[in-house]
Amino acid sequence: MFPKIFQKPFFPLLLTVFLIQTFAFSLEKTKPSPTTHNPVVLIKTNMGDIYVELYPKIAPMTVKNFIELAEGKKEFIDPKTGKKVKRPFYDGLIFHRVIKNFMIQGGCPKGDGTGGPGYFFADEINANALGLDKIKAFDMKKGPHPYLGIRSREEFRQRLLLPVCYKLGIHNQEEFQKKLPQIKAIFEKMTLKTALEYMGYRFNPKLKSIPAKRGCIAMANAGPNTNGSQFFINVVDTPHLNGKHTVFGKVIRGMEVVDKISNVKVNANARPLKNVVILSIRLYKGKLPSQSSQKKKSSK
Repeated sequence: MFPKIFQKPFFPLLLTVFLIQTFAFSLEKTKPSPTTHNPVVLIKTNMGDIYVELYPKIAPMTVKNFIELAEGKKEFIDPKTGKKVKRPFYDGLIFHRVIKNFMIQGGCPKGDGTGGPGYFFADEINANALGLDKIKAFDMKKGPHPYLGIRSREEFRQRLLLPVCYKLGIHNQEEFQKKLPQIKAIFEKMTLKTALEYMGYRFNPKLKSIPAKRGCIAMANAGPNTNGSQFFINVVDTPHLNGKHTVFGKVIRGMEVVDKISNVKVNANARPLKNVVILSIRLYKGKLPSQSSQKKKSSK
């Protein structure tokens, strides 16, 4: 829920006051159907097998990075030794973050969500393909769109107000007061796409991005352009993540394994009490198992 200030019917008036008080310088479902034209990887875990079709035309750099790390063809920095190595990256790692009715996350070499391969690479997202350019970031009656995740005045100031002011060349309170009508106009016209751009996200209009829906695999990150090795698989649709995470594939067999993992007991940090281990991730070129045989295998 948002602060009560955003729920008042006289939000337009409050927006002016809100801007002044907080200023201080200190989607349509779109998915490629499973096809042998796209690479498939087999994620073997100690709880069952998950087959994932990857989409190189949608996120080419992300797919390439994922496959090369998985197959041991890409160099990365070993967090234990600090030295560059080349071996199958994901073998033996765990799903370190599991949230029921949300997602399962893995790919951290430290097992706590703070590790990676020793490098970052950019997001591969087309906000227009996700419809974010059509959704208003603010509702004059309800306030900021919930997908923005803004829960306080301070978050609003840091994540949106200050970036807008910097863009307008505002350097002091006097300039802020003078350009207040421009600031209000920007917020009234702002879409989710432009709001995310103010937050630091950059989009590629040439890509054919797909939304974060149940079964998709996407890159976990710590903000714009901080992709490395960590990924998550959705258990439910997560429209609030659209535009923030690169979706690069979808589970085509073994979703029941994902569901089973998502229901394991976890501690206060969402880490499973018993390790859910990624035994290996490799390109798979064989015949896919039938849905029925896969379910029987995972239920054992």
